[in-house]
Amino acid sequence: MQSDILSLAILEMCRMRRGSNFCPSEVVRWMYPQDWRHFMEDVRISMMDLYRQGKIVVTQGGIPVGLEEMPKGPVRIQGFSET
Repeated sequence: MQSDILSLAILEMCRMRRGSNFCPSEVVRWMYPQDWRHFMEDVRISMMDLYRQGKIVVTQGGIPVGLEEMPKGPVRIQGFSET
């Protein structure tokens, strides 16, 4: 259930950002301003689920991360630009 809410929040932030990338922490800071750190693992799981489904792109250092592993360190999320 939590991952469904976070997935929707990630997709909504992609829509609001219109092609600009953002950090997964921005999603949980937006949703849970006081306790956002507690949700970092959950948002990263949701992020990778959406990435594997082809709904978003996850990059590290500007390069798409591998689909099979959870990336370590800072990553960026980007939605697909609507044309």
